[in-house]
Amino acid sequence: MAKLMNIGFGNVVNTDKVISIISSDSAPAKRLIARGKEQECLIDATQGRKTKSVIFTENDKIILSALQPETLAGRYNGGTAGGGAAAEEEDVAKE
Repeated sequence: MAKLMNIGFGNVVNTDKVISIISSDSAPAKRLIARGKEQECLIDATQGRKTKSVIFTENDKIILSALQPETLAGRYNGGTAGGGAAAEEEDVAKE
């Protein structure tokens, strides 16, 4: 059964489809984001906030999140599967 992981601001991702979660700071990540925009396979779930994580899925979608990769990894591994508004606000406030 598929589990959904909160990636911020009420947006969720099917954990069965996630290949990797990386930081958006590196030059290669920025190039992949630009390529995703060109190929129209980019999903921006940042709600206008700074992009901190890039999620790659099996179906070649690239998803942007305003949450730290460490936060998402914890949720992926079952730490706080649903996330929660308090944890989300705290993570975004660290900006």
